[in-house]
Amino acid sequence: MRKNLPRILIKGGVLSPAELKQIADAAEKAGLKTISFGSRQDILFPEHLNEEELSRFENLRIVKSLAEPIENIVSSYVSTDIFPTTSWITGDRYLYILEQIRYEPSLKINITEPKQRLVPLFTGHLNFIASEHEDYWYLYVRLPNWDKAEMYPALIYSWDIGKTGQAIENILQEEPQDVEMIFDLVSDAVETENRTVDKPLQVPFYPFPYYEGMNRTITGKYWLGLYWRNNKYDLEFLKAMCDLCAESKIGRICITPWKSFIVKGIPAESKLQWEKLLGKFGINVRHSMLELNWHLPVDNEEALKLKKYLVANFDQNDISTYGLTFGIANYTRRVYYFTSVVIEKNATPGHLSKFEIRDTYNLLYAKNFDPNTREYITHVQDVDQVELPRLLMELSQMYFEQLGNKKEEETTENRRKEIVETQVYQCRECFTVYDETYGDETQEIPPGVAFKDLAEEYTCAVCDAPKSHFISKTFTRQVD
Repeated sequence: MRKNLPRILIKGGVLSPAELKQIADAAEKAGLKTISFGSRQDILFPEHLNEEELSRFENLRIVKSLAEPIENIVSSYVSTDIFPTTSWITGDRYLYILEQIRYEPSLKINITEPKQRLVPLFTGHLNFIASEHEDYWYLYVRLPNWDKAEMYPALIYSWDIGKTGQAIENILQEEPQDVEMIFDLVSDAVETENRTVDKPLQVPFYPFPYYEGMNRTITGKYWLGLYWRNNKYDLEFLKAMCDLCAESKIGRICITPWKSFIVKGIPAESKLQWEKLLGKFGINVRHSMLELNWHLPVDNEEALKLKKYLVANFDQNDISTYGLTFGIANYTRRVYYFTSVVIEKNATPGHLSKFEIRDTYNLLYAKNFDPNTREYITHVQDVDQVELPRLLMELSQMYFEQLGNKKEEETTENRRKEIVETQVYQCRECFTVYDETYGDETQEIPPGVAFKDLAEEYTCAVCDAPKSHFISKTFTRQVD
């Protein structure tokens, strides 16, 4: 069940160090020692905070109750400059668009681009997704009473996103039944610079990225991803970090949907200071991908306990989950997933509620293990917890067996492809892959350079592990 936690809306998941420090100071005055992050890039507080304690958060938009019909705006601003992105998308564009949205939305809005995998594309009611045309966005609409998302029959201009979203809010009382009705009503209500949809949205498949630790960018600066498995971030550390951001002239901090946050633009000359800060507070920045790729209900100890049990089993059996994501959900709640694999807990039958019986679970996986397909296939139903590790390992093997074998459906007929084996080298620390087919753009290594020909000083593009920490792997893939 969704908990009724007070939360601060952080538009687009982007805030300044000064804003985060103000929040930390106010939380401390309210008697808190930690804060948490939500799956929609917001900041959460414990249920026990009363009106007087919440009043300390001056000039901040606090949503105190689920009854308040106000939702946060999610954006993939966090991915710019550190993960693959559509060429025309910049951080400034996100900020300009977010600034244009000056009303308080009751609908969930996602503003994302299709190449990144850190922020979900389709979990909102209004999902704006960048197209190949500069400053134009696809819009997929899934209103609260709809079963699936429908594509708006026009591309939306960047500077019209705010007015389009507000116009849709204004026509909700009309109870539109389909996207064509929404288009007609919005067209009558506001003037926009729409563009014709000339091709369907193509969402390429990329594995889920490693988003933790100190990582170098192509510009020579660094970004830092921080994840705490209990989602309770220490206020004393956050305040010290905000002070160091100011000293390092860093203007933005980004919350991710994975209950973590990222600091971008750390100057190379400040890297040692940041490492000292992490050491002073004993911050671990080397969680394995087994830890980072989970989406759990907020403040749910039962789900966290199940995750720990499953991760421990993966670790003991040396199972790789690189590229996969997992989610734990309650079967009784209507959820729109954005993970590769879903573990659904079944509700206890009403007539057995007085008895102590063991929980059972369903396992689902996304078509091609890509959550952006929005199609989920049931793998098993009503299984006991002790069976889950084996079954999840089975799904992991299925994923790697089909990895690279997905046939592109660019036309009504599938093109015939040749299956080839590709040798790559994978970092043992963070599982980043070096593939000579693509080289390493972040270190100016062109495509075609074999791993053995790399300089001995070569380090992992993500975690700086030395060349000796890479191991050979063979994958099968299909090529034209």
